[in-house]
Amino acid sequence: MSTVTISAQDINKLRQATGAGMMDCRKALTETNGDFEAAIDWLRKQGQKVAAKRSDREAKEGVVIAKTTSDNKTGIVVCVSCETDFVSKNADFVAFGQTIADAAINNNVKTLEELLSTKAGNATVAELVNDKLASIGEKIGVTKFERIDAPYVASYIHGAYRIGVLVGLDKANAEAGKDVAMQIAALNPVAVDADSVPADVIAREKDIALEQLKNDPKMAGKTTEMLEKIAAGKMNAFFKEQTLTAQAFVKDGGKTVADYLKSVGDVKVIAFKRVALG
Repeated sequence: MSTVTISAQDINKLRQATGAGMMDCRKALTETNGDFEAAIDWLRKQGQKVAAKRSDREAKEGVVIAKTTSDNKTGIVVCVSCETDFVSKNADFVAFGQTIADAAINNNVKTLEELLSTKAGNATVAELVNDKLASIGEKIGVTKFERIDAPYVASYIHGAYRIGVLVGLDKANAEAGKDVAMQIAALNPVAVDADSVPADVIAREKDIALEQLKNDPKMAGKTTEMLEKIAAGKMNAFFKEQTLTAQAFVKDGGKTVADYLKSVGDVKVIAFKRVALG
């Protein structure tokens, strides 16, 4: 039994993240001793259609800037966070985010730590952040930094600087880069293909699939071996929906992303990064 007090705020936070009912959210938090991510898994194991955990849910407000070098061999994406949309929508704050992204590109920055100590004009990025914090009176910070190096890198910013995407391709193809970046922004795949899905993600999804089956009255009496086979089928569906090349292409649902890439010159996606607000 849980020893943690579950507040109405906790329940509402889980409802907002998952869309599940209030009583289900209370039960999930109670069963998992208030662990928010475990509560999401608990709801999914009961068969509820809720969002899987994603690593891009960090900054509530701010701007996400994606840029590439002039030769398109390197791309970076940065998230500069703030507390309110009033600040994030201000042209000066967007320009501030652009300044930080430019510093990353111009100085060949490879990590977030390196970016903070990089000069942008006469001050470091960390000093600029502190100055901006003092001038606007909100907590701000550079909360995310990603980089891709590839034969060709495309960048894309979606929805008034709310999502930034980088796509690394094995050859130059601006159209394919933009189309695939828009696909990633819209459908948020977990990996390029089934082979590149992290082992911990596969283990987590398989565990959830098995628990869903065990909780399904229609599966009563099925052997463990049979449940394992059905779970494997569910995993195939997961790979189809959640890996980039297997997804239906947003511009033409009659083909997969892999089909599209083959049709535009047999282009291959080496890597991608997606950073989002909210």
